[in-house]
Amino acid sequence: MIRLHNVSKIYPPDQAALKGVDLKVADGDFLFIAGASGAGKSTLLKLLFGAQRASSGEVLVGGRNMTTITREGIASLRREIGVVFQDFKLLPRRTVLDNVAYGLEVLGVNIRERRRLALLLLHAMGLEDRIDAYPVTLSGGEQQRVAIARALIRKPKLILADEPTGNLDHEMSRRVFDLLLEANAAGVTVVVATHNLAMIEELNRRSIVLDRGKIIGDFSKASSVGGAL
Repeated sequence: MIRLHNVSKIYPPDQAALKGVDLKVADGDFLFIAGASGAGKSTLLKLLFGAQRASSGEVLVGGRNMTTITREGIASLRREIGVVFQDFKLLPRRTVLDNVAYGLEVLGVNIRERRRLALLLLHAMGLEDRIDAYPVTLSGGEQQRVAIARALIRKPKLILADEPTGNLDHEMSRRVFDLLLEANAAGVTVVVATHNLAMIEELNRRSIVLDRGKIIGDFSKASSVGGAL
C-alpha cells in the first residue's frame, strides 16, 4: 500500500522536515507514527495524501508514484483515501449530517442511503443530537468527531489520521480508535500520527518513532515506544 525510499522534504529556505526516510506499510496494516511536535509526522502524512511532494526520494501510495503523479491522478487517489486533518476542514455552510454524508454524495450514493450511514456513524460518535448543527457551533472535540466520521463513511482503502484524538478524553479516544480498528479489521490500511502514547501502548500495534525528520525506531509492539521518546 505504502512505500517510501530515501525520502526527504525540505521547506524553504532550508528547513528539513524529513531526512532519508524508508518505510513500508502493507495492505491492511495499522501503523502509528509517534514523535514530538516538529518531528515530521504531519509532513509524512501530507506526502502520502499528495498535499506536499517530496524534495527527493520516492513515495508510492497504492502503486502511484507521488513524485510524478498528475493533478488528475491525485484526485483519483484521494477518492480511495479517508483523511482526518488537524484543522478538520469541515464545510461551514453544511450541517453535521451533511458534512459526514458529503463524501458519499460525491460518489453518487442516493440521499436516503448516505443519510442512513451518516446517522449510524454520528450515533457511534455520540453526536446524534448535533446532526442539524453547523460547524461553527461545535466544540473542537465535536468537530474532530465529525471529521473522523466523514473519513470513515466512504469505507476507503486507506485512512490517514493526524492527531485524531487530540481534543478528546480517554473514553471518546477509545471509541474513535475502536472504529479505526473495525475499519482495519475489514481490510482498510490505517496510518495514525499521534502524541497519545497511552493509546499506542494500549492498542499494541506497529509504531514508528520520528525525531527531527528521521525514523529512530520501528516497533511491532507499542510497549517499546514510550522508552524511545
